[in-house]
Amino acid sequence: MGKINREDMLELTRRMTLKRNCFDRIAGAYLDEEGFVDGTFNKHFQKLSQKDQQANLDIVKAIPFSDTNVQLKEYVFGEADRKPGSIWQLLMALNECGLKNDAMLDTFYEEFGQRYRTNKSYAIYFFHGSYDVPLKANDKESLWESEEVYRFLVCTVCPVSGDYEPGKPECGFLFPAFKDRSSDAERVNVFQTDGKAQEMVDFLFS
Repeated sequence: MGKINREDMLELTRRMTLKRNCFDRIAGAYLDEEGFVDGTFNKHFQKLSQKDQQANLDIVKAIPFSDTNVQLKEYVFGEADRKPGSIWQLLMALNECGLKNDAMLDTFYEEFGQRYRTNKSYAIYFFHGSYDVPLKANDKESLWESEEVYRFLVCTVCPVSGDYEPGKPECGFLFPAFKDRSSDAERVNVFQTDGKAQEMVDFLFS
Protein backbone atom coordinates (compact mmCIF):
# COMPACT_ATOMS: atom_id res chain seq x y z
CA MET A 1 0.00 0.00 0.00
CA GLY A 2 1.42 3.38 -0.99
CA LYS A 3 0.74 6.91 0.12
CA ILE A 4 -1.60 9.38 -1.58
CA ASN A 5 -0.36 12.91 -2.16
CA ARG A 6 -2.95 15.28 -0.73
CA GLU A 7 -2.04 17.93 -3.31
CA ASP A 8 -2.97 15.54 -6.15
CA MET A 9 -6.44 15.10 -4.64
CA LEU A 10 -6.93 18.83 -4.11
CA GLU A 11 -5.93 19.45 -7.72
CA LEU A 12 -8.74 17.13 -8.82
CA THR A 13 -11.38 18.62 -6.54
CA ARG A 14 -10.76 22.04 -8.05
CA ARG A 15 -12.22 20.62 -11.28
CA MET A 16 -15.33 19.38 -9.51
CA THR A 17 -17.35 22.60 -9.48
CA LEU A 18 -20.16 23.86 -11.70
CA LYS A 19 -17.84 26.30 -13.46
CA ARG A 20 -14.92 23.92 -13.87
CA ASN A 21 -16.76 20.63 -14.09
CA CYS A 22 -14.63 17.74 -15.38
CA PHE A 23 -17.44 15.14 -15.63
CA ASP A 24 -19.21 14.13 -18.81
CA ARG A 25 -21.30 11.18 -17.65
CA ILE A 26 -23.08 9.80 -14.60
CA ALA A 27 -24.57 6.32 -14.30
CA GLY A 28 -25.85 4.30 -11.41
CA ALA A 29 -28.15 1.75 -9.87
CA TYR A 30 -30.48 1.48 -6.91
CA LEU A 31 -30.27 -1.76 -4.94
CA ASP A 32 -32.36 -3.18 -2.12
CA GLU A 33 -30.94 -4.50 1.15
CA GLU A 34 -30.52 -7.95 -0.39
CA GLY A 35 -28.42 -6.58 -3.25
CA PHE A 36 -31.00 -6.85 -6.04
CA VAL A 37 -31.09 -4.01 -8.58
CA ASP A 38 -34.33 -1.98 -8.43
CA GLY A 39 -33.47 0.40 -11.26
CA THR A 40 -30.63 2.00 -13.20
CA PHE A 41 -29.85 5.27 -14.98
CA ASN A 42 -27.20 6.58 -17.38
CA LYS A 43 -27.11 10.27 -18.30
CA HIS A 44 -24.93 12.96 -19.81
CA PHE A 45 -23.79 14.99 -16.82
CA GLN A 46 -24.04 18.36 -18.58
CA LYS A 47 -27.70 17.73 -19.42
CA LEU A 48 -28.70 17.60 -15.76
CA SER A 49 -30.20 20.70 -14.18
CA GLN A 50 -27.73 22.91 -12.34
CA LYS A 51 -29.35 21.85 -9.07
CA ASP A 52 -28.86 18.16 -9.88
CA GLN A 53 -25.32 18.78 -11.11
CA GLN A 54 -24.44 20.45 -7.83
CA ALA A 55 -26.06 17.68 -5.77
CA ASN A 56 -24.06 15.05 -7.64
CA LEU A 57 -20.84 17.06 -7.44
CA ASP A 58 -21.29 17.14 -3.67
CA ILE A 59 -21.50 13.34 -3.69
CA VAL A 60 -18.53 12.70 -5.96
CA LYS A 61 -16.25 15.24 -4.23
CA ALA A 62 -16.56 13.30 -0.98
CA ILE A 63 -14.10 10.73 -2.34
CA PRO A 64 -11.02 12.84 -3.26
CA PHE A 65 -11.85 15.44 -0.59
CA SER A 66 -11.83 12.88 2.23
CA ASP A 67 -9.05 12.45 4.80
CA THR A 68 -6.08 11.32 2.69
CA ASN A 69 -4.37 8.08 3.81
CA VAL A 70 -6.99 7.68 6.56
CA GLN A 71 -10.39 7.50 4.86
CA LEU A 72 -8.89 7.39 1.36
CA LYS A 73 -6.14 4.81 0.87
CA GLU A 74 -4.11 3.55 -2.07
CA TYR A 75 -4.15 -0.11 -3.09
CA VAL A 76 -2.12 -1.84 -5.81
CA PHE A 77 -3.51 -4.29 -8.37
CA GLY A 78 -0.98 -7.09 -8.72
CA GLU A 79 -0.58 -9.13 -11.87
CA ALA A 80 -3.02 -11.77 -10.62
CA ASP A 81 -5.63 -9.04 -9.93
CA ARG A 82 -5.46 -7.87 -13.57
CA LYS A 83 -6.33 -11.18 -15.19
CA PRO A 84 -9.09 -11.56 -17.83
CA GLY A 85 -12.52 -11.47 -16.24
CA SER A 86 -11.32 -9.48 -13.22
CA ILE A 87 -13.00 -6.42 -11.75
CA TRP A 88 -9.89 -4.47 -12.81
CA GLN A 89 -10.46 -5.45 -16.44
CA LEU A 90 -14.12 -4.40 -16.15
CA LEU A 91 -13.13 -1.00 -14.70
CA MET A 92 -10.58 -0.47 -17.47
CA ALA A 93 -13.28 -1.14 -20.07
CA LEU A 94 -15.83 1.13 -18.34
CA ASN A 95 -13.29 3.95 -18.23
CA GLU A 96 -12.37 3.44 -21.87
CA CYS A 97 -16.00 3.61 -23.03
CA GLY A 98 -16.82 6.53 -20.73
CA LEU A 99 -19.64 4.60 -19.00
CA LYS A 100 -21.55 4.24 -22.26
CA ASN A 101 -21.90 0.44 -22.09
CA ASP A 102 -24.95 -0.47 -20.01
CA ALA A 103 -24.26 -4.21 -20.20
CA MET A 104 -20.88 -3.78 -18.53
CA LEU A 105 -22.40 -1.50 -15.90
CA ASP A 106 -25.10 -4.10 -15.18
CA THR A 107 -22.36 -6.69 -14.66
CA PHE A 108 -20.68 -4.42 -12.12
CA TYR A 109 -23.95 -3.72 -10.25
CA GLU A 110 -24.91 -7.40 -10.09
CA GLU A 111 -21.46 -8.53 -8.95
CA PHE A 112 -21.32 -5.81 -6.31
CA GLY A 113 -24.85 -6.53 -5.09
CA GLN A 114 -23.97 -10.18 -4.54
CA ARG A 115 -21.05 -9.34 -2.25
CA TYR A 116 -21.85 -6.08 -0.46
CA ARG A 117 -23.59 -6.68 2.87
CA THR A 118 -25.93 -4.06 4.30
CA ASN A 119 -29.32 -3.87 6.01
CA LYS A 120 -30.67 -0.99 3.96
CA SER A 121 -31.30 0.11 0.40
CA TYR A 122 -28.42 1.88 -1.32
CA ALA A 123 -27.28 3.41 -4.58
CA ILE A 124 -24.14 2.98 -6.65
CA TYR A 125 -23.14 6.18 -8.45
CA PHE A 126 -20.53 6.12 -11.22
CA PHE A 127 -18.96 9.29 -12.59
CA HIS A 128 -16.67 9.53 -15.62
CA GLY A 129 -14.39 12.51 -15.94
CA SER A 130 -11.37 13.79 -17.81
CA TYR A 131 -8.78 16.31 -16.77
CA ASP A 132 -6.18 17.96 -19.01
CA VAL A 133 -3.24 17.86 -16.63
CA PRO A 134 -1.27 21.09 -17.14
CA LEU A 135 2.50 21.04 -17.27
CA LYS A 136 4.25 22.52 -14.27
CA ALA A 137 7.25 24.82 -14.63
CA ASN A 138 10.28 24.35 -12.42
CA ASP A 139 8.96 27.00 -10.05
CA LYS A 140 5.72 24.96 -9.77
CA GLU A 141 3.72 27.56 -11.67
CA SER A 142 1.34 25.95 -14.16
CA LEU A 143 2.02 26.17 -17.85
CA TRP A 144 -0.91 26.14 -20.24
CA GLU A 145 0.23 23.13 -22.24
CA SER A 146 -1.44 19.85 -21.34
CA GLU A 147 0.87 17.05 -20.29
CA GLU A 148 -1.74 14.30 -20.59
CA VAL A 149 -5.48 13.76 -20.41
CA TYR A 150 -6.34 11.88 -17.24
CA ARG A 151 -9.54 9.88 -17.81
CA PHE A 152 -11.02 8.41 -14.67
CA LEU A 153 -13.94 6.88 -12.81
CA VAL A 154 -15.27 7.74 -9.39
CA CYS A 155 -17.65 5.26 -7.78
CA THR A 156 -19.66 6.02 -4.65
CA VAL A 157 -21.97 3.81 -2.60
CA CYS A 158 -24.62 5.79 -0.72
CA PRO A 159 -27.55 4.76 1.48
CA VAL A 160 -30.89 5.91 0.05
CA SER A 161 -34.13 6.89 1.73
CA GLY A 162 -37.59 7.93 0.60
CA ASP A 163 -37.77 8.54 -3.14
CA TYR A 164 -34.22 7.34 -3.86
CA GLU A 165 -32.68 10.27 -1.97
CA PRO A 166 -28.96 9.51 -1.50
CA GLY A 167 -27.15 10.06 1.78
CA LYS A 168 -23.43 10.64 2.22
CA PRO A 169 -21.15 8.04 0.59
CA GLU A 170 -20.19 5.13 2.81
CA CYS A 171 -17.51 3.81 0.49
CA GLY A 172 -16.20 4.21 -3.02
CA PHE A 173 -13.08 4.56 -5.12
CA LEU A 174 -11.14 6.59 -7.67
CA PHE A 175 -9.73 4.61 -10.61
CA PRO A 176 -7.18 4.79 -12.11
CA ALA A 177 -5.34 6.41 -9.22
CA PHE A 178 -4.09 9.96 -9.80
CA LYS A 179 -0.49 9.58 -8.67
CA ASP A 180 2.32 12.08 -9.21
CA ARG A 181 -0.14 14.10 -11.31
CA SER A 182 -0.59 11.20 -13.72
CA SER A 183 -2.83 8.19 -14.35
CA ASP A 184 -1.76 4.95 -12.66
CA ALA A 185 -3.94 2.05 -13.79
CA GLU A 186 -2.21 -0.39 -11.44
CA ARG A 187 -3.49 1.52 -8.41
CA VAL A 188 -6.88 2.48 -7.02
CA ASN A 189 -7.78 4.91 -4.23
CA VAL A 190 -10.43 3.37 -1.97
CA PHE A 191 -12.67 5.49 0.28
CA GLN A 192 -14.45 4.21 3.35
CA THR A 193 -16.35 5.25 6.45
CA ASP A 194 -17.44 3.04 9.34
CA GLY A 195 -15.32 0.07 8.36
CA LYS A 196 -16.79 -0.46 4.90
CA ALA A 197 -13.40 -0.35 3.17
CA GLN A 198 -12.63 -4.04 3.52
CA GLU A 199 -15.82 -5.02 1.70
CA MET A 200 -14.93 -2.70 -1.17
CA VAL A 201 -11.31 -3.88 -1.26
CA ASP A 202 -12.40 -7.53 -1.21
CA PHE A 203 -14.73 -6.82 -4.12
CA LEU A 204 -12.19 -4.92 -6.22
CA PHE A 205 -9.52 -7.57 -5.73
CA SER A 206 -11.77 -10.63 -6.04
